[in-house]
Amino acid sequence: MRRKLLPLAGLYLVQGLPYGLQSGLLPVLLRARGLSLTRVGLAKVLYLPWLFKLVWAPLVDTRGSLKAWLVLSTAALGLVCGLLAALPPAEAGPAGLPVTVAGLLLLLNLGAAVQDVALDTLAVQLLEPAELGPGNTVQVVSYKLGAVLAGGGLLALVPSLSWPLLFLLLAATYWLAAALVWAAPALQQLPASGPSEPPLRSLHLLQDLLAMPGTLWTAGFVLTYKLGEQGASSLFPLFLLDHGISTPELGLWNGVGAVVCSIVGSSLGGALLARHRQPLALLRSVLRYRLGGLACQTTLLFHLDTSGVRLGPSTVLRGAALLSLCLQHLLGGLVTTTTFTLMMRCSQRAPRALQATHYGLLATLELLGKLFLGTLAGALADSLGRLLCFAFFLALSGMPVLYLSLAPGSLA
Repeated sequence: MRRKLLPLAGLYLVQGLPYGLQSGLLPVLLRARGLSLTRVGLAKVLYLPWLFKLVWAPLVDTRGSLKAWLVLSTAALGLVCGLLAALPPAEAGPAGLPVTVAGLLLLLNLGAAVQDVALDTLAVQLLEPAELGPGNTVQVVSYKLGAVLAGGGLLALVPSLSWPLLFLLLAATYWLAAALVWAAPALQQLPASGPSEPPLRSLHLLQDLLAMPGTLWTAGFVLTYKLGEQGASSLFPLFLLDHGISTPELGLWNGVGAVVCSIVGSSLGGALLARHRQPLALLRSVLRYRLGGLACQTTLLFHLDTSGVRLGPSTVLRGAALLSLCLQHLLGGLVTTTTFTLMMRCSQRAPRALQATHYGLLATLELLGKLFLGTLAGALADSLGRLLCFAFFLALSGMPVLYLSLAPGSLA
């Protein structure tokens, strides 16, 4: 199993680099170079290719080999980073991001999204059912480490590394990863799509996908399982800031502490799945714990708002608030790894000619669910008020617990 997991770990790590780059590093670099907050915020539009993975997933299913897709997409990411190294955004001044730089960043996301489709399909086809737990632990943990390295690690090097050197470093990383994919022994025997695969019926593709056993239920689950958690995790740190926790301390706990707890939760999920725990049975337990944690968080917020208490140093409430923050990230990591294992198990039941598209559909819906509440959480808090908003998040977190009772037997 190790010869399978090592290449997957390396590839998922480099896959996390673009996300960390654009969520952590790029906004700071652009702001430091004089771009307005509006312009910096609009850079999130560059994530758009991730929502259209179903457009090229059928090509990955039916054209060429997974190894070729992985090598070419990873090498292309290196090429785009090399071009970005030659085009620092300082040339545009405060007026905006140069069109060429924005176009290259869009291509960077496109290449990363294509690589994501090929890599997820590789994991679906390469891993045996008993290996899905450790495999998805590697997936989630490596991706998060890649995001942290690009977002936080490279940011720490900004004083000593210029924009060109940063992107040349990323380009070299991608080209090295492409070479390792080409030479990896575990990837030598992967089958290529060809005439033996049944043709995809483009007009009925979605209908074909949803007709696969367990797919319709899984699609509904991945679309909704993170709604309450995502809304609460995006707002709770801001509320702690309002109640007196300093920005540096909150950054430490919500940054480093949250990532560490999330990785621990993902690793715990993989360990439990490796001990032959079924994903659905594990989700039933973990989702209840997550619901209880969010209920405690809501109660704490209610007490803080009604009593007007400030979270001063060395107070019990301060410790409880930070503990609640870390606990939710730990449980969130556990839930994510278990859910991704369930998604892969469902996609393994699809014909090989549909597996990339099938998993791409589930992954896109999972991303949409997280983006939806993460984007609207602030507006909900402003319109409903904090307490009613968190009560709504609590209700949303209870929905997946009830939804699990409708799970089809084919996923057991």
